[in-house]
Amino acid sequence: MKITPLDITQKRFPAALRGYDRQEVEAFLSLVASEFEELVREVQALRSDVSRMDEEIAEHRSRERALQETMVTAQKACEDIRESARKEAEITLAEAELQGERIVQGAHTKFLRIVDDIAELKRQRAAFEAQVRAVVESHGKLLDVFQEADGEEQVQYLPAKKK
Repeated sequence: MKITPLDITQKRFPAALRGYDRQEVEAFLSLVASEFEELVREVQALRSDVSRMDEEIAEHRSRERALQETMVTAQKACEDIRESARKEAEITLAEAELQGERIVQGAHTKFLRIVDDIAELKRQRAAFEAQVRAVVESHGKLLDVFQEADGEEQVQYLPAKKK
């Protein structure tokens, strides 16, 4: 059973023989009622404060959960970005290696072509030198034939002069 300040104020005690002084009892009850009323107001104010603080705590907890979820999401996004950047770097590196291999392969192919061209030019030079030698030799032989023919004609012409 809850006692209110009004209950204290309205409480009447029956008169008894050799009882307490009625005025003192009523004065005391009035004092107790006013103190009790003040305590009831204070309790209501404290309950109101507690209720308001509970609401604030609930709001703060809600914000904390939202911040934690945001942090988790941000960490996950950071990890995703990091993983994506790592994969992109691997792809870029692989493409660069492939392009480097293509360049080296192209240079090697050009080198082989140049070596083949040099070999072909050496062969052509040798063939040309052989042809030139053959022509020079044939002209040399032709000159020899002409010299022999000139020598025979001179011999034939010389005796004719002596006559």
